Amino acid sequence: MAACATTPRSTMDADTQEKLAHIHYQLGIDALGKEGMLPKAFDELMKSNTIQPNQPHVLDALAYAWLLRGDLKKSESYYIQALQYGPRASIYNNYASLLNRLELYKKAEQNARHALDDPRYPNQDLAFINLGNALLGQLKYPEAIKNFQQAKLFNPSNALSDYRIAYTYFKQNKLREARLLYEALIRKQAGNRNAVEGMLAVLNKQHDNPQARAVLNAFAQQTSSPLDKAWALNQIKRLDRP
Repeated sequence: MAACATTPRSTMDADTQEKLAHIHYQLGIDALGKEGMLPKAFDELMKSNTIQPNQPHVLDALAYAWLLRGDLKKSESYYIQALQYGPRASIYNNYASLLNRLELYKKAEQNARHALDDPRYPNQDLAFINLGNALLGQLKYPEAIKNFQQAKLFNPSNALSDYRIAYTYFKQNKLREARLLYEALIRKQAGNRNAVEGMLAVLNKQHDNPQARAVLNAFAQQTSSPLDKAWALNQIKRLDRP
C-alpha cells in the first residue's frame, strides 16, 4: 500500500483513486479511536484528502482530528469546507457541537436545527442536546429544557440529557429541581464525578455543608479512580475550613 500511496493521482483511474482514498480514510478513522494515534490519523486522512479531495466525510473527520488536537479554529475551517461539499445532518451536528465550545451559540443553534431537518439522521438525541446547549448559552432556559427532554425521548439511555436538564435548573436558580435530579443521577451512578460536582454546586448555594460532606464521603468510597478519590478528600478538607 505504501507504493500506492506515493503514486501520482494523474496515473490512477477513478476507481483506483476512490478505493485508495477510502482505505486511507478508514485507517484514519480507526486511528482516531485509539489513544496516542492522532498523528497517524492525520497522516491517513490527509492522504485520503490528497488522493480524492473535498470528500465531505474526510473533511468532517479532519475537522474532528483538529478538535482533538486543540485547534478549534482549524477544526471550524474544515467543518465549513465539509458542509460546502456535502451539507449532511451529521456534519451540521458536529459543527454545532464545536460552535457551542466556541460559545457561538446562535450559529450553533442554526446548525443543530439544520441537522434536525433531516428525519433520517440516526443521532437525533445528540442533535437535540446540541440545540439545547445552544439555547442554554443564549439563556433561553425553558426552550433548552424542552430540547434536552426531547433528546431523552429519542434515547432514554443517554444520561447526558438529565445532566443538562439539572444544570439548566441550576443556572435558573431552581435549586430544588436541580438537587432532586442530581440526587437521582448519583443513585444511578454513585461513582460519577460529574453528578457529584453538579450536586456540590447546588449544595454550596444552599449552604448545606453537612450534606455536601456526606455526598463527598460516599463518592470517595465508591469511586475506583485514585485521582477522583483524592479530589473528594480535598473537597472535604475545604468544607472543614472555617
